[in-house]
Amino acid sequence: MVGNFKKGEWFLALFNLLYILGFGGYYISIKNFEFLWYVAVLVFFFLLVVLTLKKSKFDYTILWGLSLWGFLHMAGGGVPVGDGVLYGYQLLSLVDNGGDFFILKFDQLVHAFGFGVATLFIYHLLKPYLNEKTNWGAVYAILIAAGSGLGALNEIVEFVAVVSFPETGVGGYANTALDLVFNIIGATLAVIFIHVRRLKTARGN
Repeated sequence: MVGNFKKGEWFLALFNLLYILGFGGYYISIKNFEFLWYVAVLVFFFLLVVLTLKKSKFDYTILWGLSLWGFLHMAGGGVPVGDGVLYGYQLLSLVDNGGDFFILKFDQLVHAFGFGVATLFIYHLLKPYLNEKTNWGAVYAILIAAGSGLGALNEIVEFVAVVSFPETGVGGYANTALDLVFNIIGATLAVIFIHVRRLKTARGN
């Protein structure tokens, strides 16, 4: 099956392997066990996509989106910025009530991007079962709920890290709540993208 990969798919696989191995080695060297846990989760999903690619036929938008999401996640926890890491970097001071309640951070941007991609992922899996009689309003609502649900699952993964390792950079309640907000923002933007692309395709036909 792997031998049937297209040239672009091989390039994507190499890109993923390089940054997973690179960041994995880096986190081992600094004994960051929290992000070694995330590396293990990332490897699991990488293998899941690779081993099912022939059947799932994900397009390059989704594959590149997943790859960049993984890279940004690994960089976010390890690239030093000031007194912290990239995940805590404050991009814009839109809201600042002190502590974790700050908008906009790199972490929040990655959440929106990542779970937007996750929503596209779910749509791709559902697409073969949709047709001209589909209630698209209901589908869009389901997609937003599903993308946000995966975001909630991610928070559970982070919670496992919190209870498993003595020190993590997960943050407190406000951080978790804002992560969930940006997850649903990303899912909603993905649905808007799906709607616009679907309308363009329909006009093209």
